[in-house]
Amino acid sequence: MGIFNRSKNTAAATAAPAATAAQGPDLAHLTGDYTIDAAHSKIGFAVRHAMVTNVRGEFAEYEGKLHLDGSDPAASTAELVIKVASISTGQAQRDEHLRTGDFFDAAAHPEITFKSTTAEQVDGDTYRLHGDLTIKGTTRPVVLDLEFTGSATDVYGANRVGFEGGTSVDRTSWGLTYNAALETGGVLIGEKVKLTLDISAVRAS
Repeated sequence: MGIFNRSKNTAAATAAPAATAAQGPDLAHLTGDYTIDAAHSKIGFAVRHAMVTNVRGEFAEYEGKLHLDGSDPAASTAELVIKVASISTGQAQRDEHLRTGDFFDAAAHPEITFKSTTAEQVDGDTYRLHGDLTIKGTTRPVVLDLEFTGSATDVYGANRVGFEGGTSVDRTSWGLTYNAALETGGVLIGEKVKLTLDISAVRAS
C-alpha cells in the first residue's frame, strides 16, 4: 500500500449493493479540483522492438490537473502537459535519438498535451475519458480507459485520489514514422504504442 493508504467508499455498497454494482460507489464527496502529483505518479509506454520484445519507458516531467464531479462523472475534466525531453527508456543513446526529428523532435515540439473532451462512467470503478492528444504538432482524438483506485488522506493531511489505466495508439498517426527493416523480415520498431497511467492527484485546498 505504500505511504498512502488507499481506501474506497464502501458505505453505499453496504446500504444498497445492487445499485452500487450498476452505478459504482458514491463519490460526491470527491468533487473538486486536483493537481497531479508527479512524484507519486507514472506515465509510461511500451513499444515492440525487433519483432520479439518490448522497450518500455516513461516521461519523468509533466504536470496536470483534474476536475472531478463525483455526482456527475460526465462533468469531469482532465488536462496534461508532458515535457518531451524528460523521456527515459534506461538507455541514454536511445533516449537522445527519441528526442531528435526522427521521433518527437523535442527542440521544435517540447511538449505533449492531452485535454479531455468528454468523460463517462462505464460501470463500477471504471471510467472512459475521451480527449485530444497532441504530439509533434498533430492533434488526434484518443480514448483512455481508467479505473478509480481509491481515495485517501495522506500523512500530511492532503486529500488524494488515484486512477490507473491507459490506451493503445498508432504512433504513425502523429508523424512518428521512423523505422528500419530487419534482415529476417519485419521492422525494428512496432507502430502500436501502449500508454499507461498511474495517477495520484492532490485536491486543491
